[in-house]
Amino acid sequence: MDLPVMPPVAPMLAKAVTAVPAQPDDGIAWSHEPKWDGFRALIFRDGDEVVMGSRSGKDLARYFPELVEAARAELPNRVVVDGEIGVQAEIGGVRRLDWDSLSQRIHPADSRVQMLADTTPAMFIGFDALALGDRDLTGEPFRVRRDALTEAIPGAGLLRVSRVTTDSQTAIDWFSAFEGAGLDGVVSKRIEGAYVGGKREMLKVKHKRTADCVVIGYRVHKSGTGVGSMLLGLYQDGQLRSVGGSSAFTDAKRIELQEQFEPMRLDPDHTARGEPNRWNSAGTGEWIPIRPELVVEVGYDQMEKERFRHTVKFQRWRPDRDPESCGYDQLEVPLTYDLHDVLEGSD
Repeated sequence: MDLPVMPPVAPMLAKAVTAVPAQPDDGIAWSHEPKWDGFRALIFRDGDEVVMGSRSGKDLARYFPELVEAARAELPNRVVVDGEIGVQAEIGGVRRLDWDSLSQRIHPADSRVQMLADTTPAMFIGFDALALGDRDLTGEPFRVRRDALTEAIPGAGLLRVSRVTTDSQTAIDWFSAFEGAGLDGVVSKRIEGAYVGGKREMLKVKHKRTADCVVIGYRVHKSGTGVGSMLLGLYQDGQLRSVGGSSAFTDAKRIELQEQFEPMRLDPDHTARGEPNRWNSAGTGEWIPIRPELVVEVGYDQMEKERFRHTVKFQRWRPDRDPESCGYDQLEVPLTYDLHDVLEGSD
């Protein structure tokens, strides 16, 4: 492989802000786009040679052979593009990104990798270009790189291109509307900015919300002392359903929580084993059920399939809340936007 930009490359990153930046009065400085929620990846193609690197530089090509073939079929002979890998699924009658299906694609067995490539094929959503032909584009402004990106990716197969806008109000509207497609915010790039690998040169606005949940149990910390994670539930149709967990505690807080939860154990002599989920894919993680009497307020970003998409953050105890009042009706429900409404060239 002999490209003007060679792997590995640390991708350009984004720093968190609280609002989509407005354009200056004297012109247009920002390009806005949906923030994709998948595996960050850079694709390097030089003829038949294709390298697909993760944010940390790890090889992703072996897990997504269908994208390697798509890169050979759909990209120019010599190109480097930056984007996100996702798996789409039809959920509630619309197409959206499905994190569960994506996370299952990382598997050590080649036979399973090939099977999943056929049954749950991935897509690559490009949002930047680092090289095209013999041109190193990293020092060029984003407006130039964007033109190269749309030239490199025609958008008719497994490789697609993200939509962009320079209208800040449109980006604010996207922030809410596109969440239904499985996205988690908006990214803004300086139109005249260069591509600076490993630096937080972009801005990102992510969804942040709170919910009151019932503590249904806990897992012991891997050290053997204290609470490793607090398991949470919400009521639906009179049934308490598991929705995820919170685990970012100090050592002192872990011990404090264990002392608080121990007297509340439903069965002091036995633990339970969880069903498979995104935190416990094997379904064998032991946890300790407790009486559903405590209510906690947690911070979260988004929901997926009636569960928190990521591990949530403990905010405060809510002794004023009745556990049975903690239901799904308190959650902000995103619009059911179709994934293909977020891609360039889609009908």
